[in-house]
Amino acid sequence: MNRQAQAAVLFLLGASLLHAATTDLYLRYVKQGLRPLVLVSGAVLIAAALATAWYERKRTRSRKQAQARARHPVAEHPDAKNAHAEHSDAEHSHPEPRISWLLVLPLLALILVAPPALGSYSATRTGTALQEPLAYPDLPAADPLPLDVVDYAGRAVYDHGRTLHDRRIQLTGFLALDRDGTPYLVRMALNCCAADAQPVKVALTGQVPPVLQPDTWLRVTGTYTPRRTKDPVNGGPIPFIEVTEAKPVAEPTDPYDESWNG
Repeated sequence: MNRQAQAAVLFLLGASLLHAATTDLYLRYVKQGLRPLVLVSGAVLIAAALATAWYERKRTRSRKQAQARARHPVAEHPDAKNAHAEHSDAEHSHPEPRISWLLVLPLLALILVAPPALGSYSATRTGTALQEPLAYPDLPAADPLPLDVVDYAGRAVYDHGRTLHDRRIQLTGFLALDRDGTPYLVRMALNCCAADAQPVKVALTGQVPPVLQPDTWLRVTGTYTPRRTKDPVNGGPIPFIEVTEAKPVAEPTDPYDESWNG
């Protein structure tokens, strides 16, 4: 892979990052707050590509001038002849192996394939990552009260539902089925990027739809119940919600839950 090809790959990668950051595609990889860094990274890669192309063009022009002087030799100082000889040797150096073109494959994957968000397969093979909240802010008086899955689970487990009593609660997440068929409403919570995403699960009881397909997104309305279970993967606590209504919904633009990042 010569320098011109390297510049092309850098440019395409930078353009891909800019495209991802100016759409919602970047949310498949990193959390929402990292959008400026993705934009800057794309711009830096494009600048590096243009600089590489400019340098290679200048280098090619110098090589052609040297070849022209070689075809029309003039009396030169011995040091100059040695310099030309070294330059000629450099021109005949071995090219990079063709296997280096495999570096283009991840780029093509980034451009052509938008990866799906992590779903039930990951959720059922990873233990719940529920963490005790640092505080329990006051909740608005909405009815039903929309909450993040992470927020509901934290209040239900560690605050024993004190702020959830006598409230109709609305949660949105995707479905995952435990080995014994217990349905979970799940959101994948992340700290930085999709690579560190971990599930937070709320078990469903009450008026649960009889036919459930994993990875279906649901908006459930229900009430707090003190019932809990243990995650079969890591033994972590999983609270229940008493479902009174459940409706399928479209997958949200940002499928990950970032609420535990503040």
